[in-house]
Amino acid sequence: MQYFDTHTHAISADTGTYPAKPLGGTRSEWSQVRPVDVDGLIRSLDDAGVERAALVHASTVYGFDNRYAAAALARYPDRLVGVGAVDFLADSAVTDLQELIEEQGFSGVRIRVSDGTTKVPTPGSGVSDERMDAVWDYVAANDVPVCIQMHSKDAPKLVQVLEARPTMTVLLDHAGRPNAAGGPPYAHLDELGQLVRFAGVHLKITPPAIKRLTDEPDANVTEVLGRLVETFGAERLMWGSNFPASAGTLAQLRGSIEAHLPDLDEAQRAAVLGGNASRIYSAAVVAR
Repeated sequence: MQYFDTHTHAISADTGTYPAKPLGGTRSEWSQVRPVDVDGLIRSLDDAGVERAALVHASTVYGFDNRYAAAALARYPDRLVGVGAVDFLADSAVTDLQELIEEQGFSGVRIRVSDGTTKVPTPGSGVSDERMDAVWDYVAANDVPVCIQMHSKDAPKLVQVLEARPTMTVLLDHAGRPNAAGGPPYAHLDELGQLVRFAGVHLKITPPAIKRLTDEPDANVTEVLGRLVETFGAERLMWGSNFPASAGTLAQLRGSIEAHLPDLDEAQRAAVLGGNASRIYSAAVVAR
């Protein structure tokens, strides 16, 4: 079985070449207290027994300046795939995205439409903002996976986008922040359930997703993840360490996610821990 981590970050110590220009003007705390450069990321992957990873551009450090992630990809093309960021509302958005994917070697793109641990502005009216249509058309036509950071309550807006582009590949960061309030029968999980009819929608199980569920007093993390497997299928879930944004070693973060996974057979487990991500990102490269 191959491990493929779908959510990692890296920060350069060379602030002269790669100055901080955080999205929204607020730099993430994690990038200041536990920064890890790409060499440190590779060592951490080795220590955790993880063969491949998606390097997600750190927009809460670099905004839309993808140069450090691009340099990291050039150094470790056999270990990393890149997920970059462009301003989806800019007039140059499609041109910028073409350069990112077709010239700089990135495999995917990310958009944040909700806050994580760092406050960021919501772009326009969110994913259904009509000014983003050209970007959605480009990624759908070119099989570019899109990582979206959003809350499950935003699912109706994503449905609007997907109804016009039903085959688009979407990876929901932090599992789309599922709402497990109230405990069983977890009625609010139906918010994410609206997306199940779109086969390209996948969920990333990450430490922030685990923490969100753990903080719900009436929720059982493994039970909720089991419900997501029942709803979406194991072939549409994958893991991401969120290293180093989440505290702990990459090995510890991987272990904590595995410990919370529901009962899966060998093939399902292999899919969640590596196979699904390999399929998605390999397909993206082949499509180009």
